[in-house]
Amino acid sequence: MTTDAMTTLASTIGDSRTMLRRNLKHAVRYPVLTLMVAGIPIVLLLLFVYVFGGTLGAGLGGVSGGRAEYADFLTPGMLVLAIASAAQGTAITVAMDMNEGIIARFRTMSIARASVLTGHVVGAVVQTMIGLAFVVAVALLIGFRPDAGALEWLAVAGVLVLVSFALSWLSVAMGLAATSVEGASNLPMPLVLLPFLGSGFVPTESMPAGLRWFAEYQPFTPMIDTLRGLLTGSAIGSSAVQAVAWCAVIALAGYLWARASYERRPAR
Repeated sequence: MTTDAMTTLASTIGDSRTMLRRNLKHAVRYPVLTLMVAGIPIVLLLLFVYVFGGTLGAGLGGVSGGRAEYADFLTPGMLVLAIASAAQGTAITVAMDMNEGIIARFRTMSIARASVLTGHVVGAVVQTMIGLAFVVAVALLIGFRPDAGALEWLAVAGVLVLVSFALSWLSVAMGLAATSVEGASNLPMPLVLLPFLGSGFVPTESMPAGLRWFAEYQPFTPMIDTLRGLLTGSAIGSSAVQAVAWCAVIALAGYLWARASYERRPAR
């Protein structure tokens, strides 16, 4: 690597750290955004475990049947749902920067353009991980009992970071593509619905044929199945490979879309 390339890389990393600090300070100033990441999944977790858990858990074929088995089954899906829910906040934040003129100011400054988007993505991942900690804590309080050891928990953290990284790039792209903050809040909504149409709430085997096909081949199902296997000791099969592949495709598509939108769309 040449000296100029090393200097450019060092400058980009330094600018990215600056943008990351900006986004983290924004998260500290408005903690409600972090709480929102966990809010909806926690409400749904409590609702499904305590209202539907007895019936749905009995259908899972556990030893005791009921809420305990369903809490174990449901929690991995809730973690993915929390990451998908965070995408909405990320898209809104990016759209606000675009429409309030902050991006235009950054463009006039001597900073790496990639650092602006990278700061949003890494900041979103950090904020999401904090929200996931709240979801796991509540799940443990209501009966979630994972069988994972230290290595499995480390793998779970890696999968969650990877999923969050991929969806953060996609949500940044959505925020840049939206023409208004309201539009940015609506674009990520399909991401929130996908865990419901996958293996997050019930086994795909229990679904009608057409819906089962969609559930088995959509991206969130292998992510949820991988987390469930790591946490509960159930079989993972090829789900881990599929999950990593989906994350790579989503991250790459989101990055290319975000970069194209950032270069093409004038900031207001």
